[in-house]
Amino acid sequence: MKSPTQPQAIDFDSAKLQRLGFGQIPPLLPRPASLAQLRQRMSQQLQTSLEPQRILGLFFRELQRLVPVDALVYQHAASDLRLEFGQRGHHLVSYSLSHEGQHLGDLVFRRNQRFSDHEQAQLESLLSTLLFPIRNALLYRAATQRALRDPLTGTGNRIAMEQTLQREIDMSRRHRQPLSLLMLDIDHFKSVNDTHGHAAGDHVLREVAASIKQQLRNVDMVFRYGGEEFLILLSNTGRESAALVGERLRYAAQSNDYWAANTRIELTVSLGCSTLLPGESADSLLRRADNALYAAKREGRNRLAMAG
Repeated sequence: MKSPTQPQAIDFDSAKLQRLGFGQIPPLLPRPASLAQLRQRMSQQLQTSLEPQRILGLFFRELQRLVPVDALVYQHAASDLRLEFGQRGHHLVSYSLSHEGQHLGDLVFRRNQRFSDHEQAQLESLLSTLLFPIRNALLYRAATQRALRDPLTGTGNRIAMEQTLQREIDMSRRHRQPLSLLMLDIDHFKSVNDTHGHAAGDHVLREVAASIKQQLRNVDMVFRYGGEEFLILLSNTGRESAALVGERLRYAAQSNDYWAANTRIELTVSLGCSTLLPGESADSLLRRADNALYAAKREGRNRLAMAG
């Protein structure tokens, strides 16, 4: 058995697919009775979706017809994707998937008994059916993320925000959990562009976005609302906790160093905060946060204001 601490690189080029017999598919049977028949079944099922979770869930379920596996863990760092199925065991075998130099993620199989050499050979053969479905799913995921992501800051864009906000409101009501929203605006941002140029302004936007992300939990979401404004969704977060997050964001933005050539840019941000009320619409929640933001600016900037 390969060392469990050293991932095994699987590069599926056409020669290896032929060696594994991928091009010679036997007739499909209702219940696979052999490795070749199971691979045929899986190759057809895995092509029916572009969702990584569904593809890997099907793969995990079907491979157990041949090789007992307690858990499957998949990770693709470039896509910020990690999926786990089943219960972890003491023994593992891991694979790094690639095709023509393209990294397609890392797979770990776990169970409480050691994997025999024969079982590892079966797993490696079954992995051939996963190659093209997971590659297509990653391409689709990347395209979808590009469509919903602000290219300058890497945050969600306005379209993503509109889609996510209503979903979060629905979940908040369904689970009876609070939901809060922060609207953040960079103070006097126009003067940054006017004094230091738009390249410096872009740099500041990227740095502020990075600063916001560093202060948030994984479940929180940040979007570029427009220009120098960012919107932060805080799930399961009430009014007082949201105010603490807002103050942390304000302090972090002010403490960061922003440079244009050899000149340090002094920077502050203002924030408005609103917490979802019973029966409130998405438009109303946004409007109250926006009104609170403008109140913070009227009161002198570099502060957080709470919606009434």
